Amino acid sequence: MDVKDYYKILGVEKSATSEQIKKAYRKLAVKYHPDKNPNDKAAEEKFKEINEAYEVLSDEEKRKKYDQFGENYKYYEQHGGRPEDFDWSQYGGGQGRTYSYQGNMEDMFGGGAGEGNFSDFFEQLFGGRFGGGGGRRQQGPGRGRDIQATMEVSLEDAYTGATRQVEVNGSRLNIKLKPGLYDGQIIRLKGQGSPGRKGGENGDLLITIQLAPHPQYELKGQDIYTDLAVPLYTAILGGKVPVVLPGSTLNMNIPAGTDSGKVFRLKGKGMPAYNNQGPAGDLYLKAMIHLPTNLSEKEKELFQQLSQLKENRNA
Repeated sequence: MDVKDYYKILGVEKSATSEQIKKAYRKLAVKYHPDKNPNDKAAEEKFKEINEAYEVLSDEEKRKKYDQFGENYKYYEQHGGRPEDFDWSQYGGGQGRTYSYQGNMEDMFGGGAGEGNFSDFFEQLFGGRFGGGGGRRQQGPGRGRDIQATMEVSLEDAYTGATRQVEVNGSRLNIKLKPGLYDGQIIRLKGQGSPGRKGGENGDLLITIQLAPHPQYELKGQDIYTDLAVPLYTAILGGKVPVVLPGSTLNMNIPAGTDSGKVFRLKGKGMPAYNNQGPAGDLYLKAMIHLPTNLSEKEKELFQQLSQLKENRNA
């Protein structure tokens, strides 16, 4: 059985912080998500591997157990599931340190993570299936497996927040989406996964957020980019133009003599930080000058007079 290097799978160092691990996971989860790679078995397996690695490294206790026993698992397995029988330090466990545990390894590592969702290595390291010879032990209560799901959310709902209804295990749940959702974010609903084994606790429901493409706005981090239609007369003379935000509308002052392509920045009007735990992004507006159409004869005459005045002034 291959020993999995979860740090290598996520592309992080062993010293990585929780935030670095989370950031690496989000990036890979979006890249290899089955919805973006339909009928791609390799991407599907990679996605499962990424989730398995994150399941361990994002949990402080699981990460601690993995760091202690993970890389030495083969040696542990060869000794019949009795770590007290030998000195781990000779296998890279640290100079002069002996990892010893007296008792049932199932009690130490807790219930399983569910059948079929994780690798044999994961289940044997965290699911209580240790032991040499004689077959599998009788398992006691165990935690149910986590369920993975995907939810597509519009940029407007991500900006303002919303409530969605989902059906889980035959029950309907109302999920409150807080403002500031981002692409690849994981929402964990504790206890809404598969039922536990023999009275063990239920698993969790993990919902990956996917922001739907928007025809008007482009999101870069927390900053929002969009075009702003400016009438020709307003661009020349100055004035107010309504700006439609994902959740509201405001009037913006356009300086006289604004050129097409000029970019305005509205600080703090971009995507809010999730749950308002930080500053909001900015809104970038690119002025697009709209020429008047269907001019009357009088309007054409006035434009000709303006053109003539300009030529005479420059003469």
